[in-house]
Amino acid sequence: MKIALIQLDIAFGKPEVNYAAAERKIREAAAGRPDCIILPELWTTGYDLTRLDDIADPGGQATAALMSGLAREYGVNIVAGSIAARQANGITNTMYVYDRSGAPAGEYSKLHLFKLMEEHLYLQPGSAKGLFKLDGISCAGLICYDIRFPEWVRAHMAEGAEILFISAEWPLPRLSHWRALLISRAIENQCFVVACNRVGDDPANTFGGHSLIIDPWGDIVCEASGHEEILSGEIDLARVREVREQIPVFTDRRPEFYV
Repeated sequence: MKIALIQLDIAFGKPEVNYAAAERKIREAAAGRPDCIILPELWTTGYDLTRLDDIADPGGQATAALMSGLAREYGVNIVAGSIAARQANGITNTMYVYDRSGAPAGEYSKLHLFKLMEEHLYLQPGSAKGLFKLDGISCAGLICYDIRFPEWVRAHMAEGAEILFISAEWPLPRLSHWRALLISRAIENQCFVVACNRVGDDPANTFGGHSLIIDPWGDIVCEASGHEEILSGEIDLARVREVREQIPVFTDRRPEFYV
């Protein structure tokens, strides 16, 4: 599977600018004929949380129209990052996934809200797992802060997921945590990790970039810089089965003692 990670600099609180930028980048990435494209977290608005009532996407409809159309046009799977979506119960930080035909393949709303950036004041947490399939491959999609909760990641991997897709707006001062946590999640779950971060600044933060693809042994397949770019890498799913057979972590688990 060939994957393109779109590491964007997000225009703060300007959905129309960000939709246009994402479309340009997706079209550019699609020229390389990837199997899957992934975007970062909250790419339509950035962390302009105080204005989400005005700028959130109602029901994710605008995002769905653009992303499903591009997926269908190019015959590519799109893990469409996450956006601020206005739902009946409030605004959620929601990841949408589309298959090659443009049909919805999955949806996940961020379970763990990051209080340090005041997400809990403006967003409603999700309540379901982020499992989906692309080209018959079992995958999981999670968002940023979720990677600090290994039990939540394991809950997905224990159901057979082989690729963990992460969309993030991870700040530069904690970039060392970003790399260490992602490598740990890959090693302990013996899966590929595909993690797309943003770059640039907003009024309160500088974001670190360094999007990554990591293999099930914890080795880095490819890594982006701290600037806007499209990172491309290729993964071989046979590597998951090979590592899981070599060290059978999942069959050696004793979850009855883990509570």
